[in-house]
Amino acid sequence: MKIVILDALTFGETLLGGFFKLGDVDIFQTTSPQQTQERIAHSTIVVTNKVVVTSEHMANTPSLKLICVAATGMNNVDLEAAKKMGIEVKNVSGYSTDSVIQHTFSMLFYLMGHSRYYDEYVKNGSYSRSEIFTDISKPFFELKGKRWGIIGLGTIGRGVANIAKAFGAEVCYYSTSGKNNSEDFLHVELEQLLKTSHIISIHAPLNDKTLNLLEYERLLMCREEAIVLNLGRGGIINEEAVARIVDEREIYFGLDVLKKEPMERNHPLLSVINRERLYITPHIAWTSVEARERLIQSVIENIKSFIKHQQSQN
Repeated sequence: MKIVILDALTFGETLLGGFFKLGDVDIFQTTSPQQTQERIAHSTIVVTNKVVVTSEHMANTPSLKLICVAATGMNNVDLEAAKKMGIEVKNVSGYSTDSVIQHTFSMLFYLMGHSRYYDEYVKNGSYSRSEIFTDISKPFFELKGKRWGIIGLGTIGRGVANIAKAFGAEVCYYSTSGKNNSEDFLHVELEQLLKTSHIISIHAPLNDKTLNLLEYERLLMCREEAIVLNLGRGGIINEEAVARIVDEREIYFGLDVLKKEPMERNHPLLSVINRERLYITPHIAWTSVEARERLIQSVIENIKSFIKHQQSQN
């Protein structure tokens, strides 16, 4: 049983020893498109997080029986081709829910509390020169009593909603699929959510309904001092529009996902003037130590299940 792990660097220090109990393992920290075919040659099982596996790769690897996507989204694998060739594809879901929820609030409080400003205020010596014991030059507000609008009320969105409610926020939501309904929270149309919410967080997948969902005109609907957080997928918010708006109005944005990752070197978000209104993290919401451990263990369980099924067929 030949197992090839294509982008182990995305798992950080997470232990991968469990794979060696299942077969002969090759581990590559990163894999470029030009290296993929050579590396998966003669493999039975391929483990990929974001490395693309095409129909051509599959056709040229007759030994390949299973592709394990170490993520929930499987858009990096040609699923139709895999089905035609009898190659099983397994993903992992639910492993990062708590991590993403936690990062949502981390981003919110960083922006809401002007953490960057106050940290620098102390570290650059301004506080040591102050005539009073405090500084209130950057007012911040309490979450209690504010309206929090959630776009995408799936498992993560619902988790955020429950914690926001515990803080005393009034929660409303917009379902991008039209399928997620909850009697616990107020359902509103998108325009009403944008116009009335103090905080807006996105926890939706990227699809035809959500691509460029929040473009310039819709973002202009947001109230002054609103905080908009994208923990869903890049491409749901128009990033060029964000770069314009943070320099036109006092609206704050927290982005953990971007349309292209890593971001381009000349990305317009890197040139904004009001940088304090923008907080970007490099797609880390899913990466708590515990989440990565759950992810790897789930991939291993997927492989074990596949092996057990194969043995039962022989």
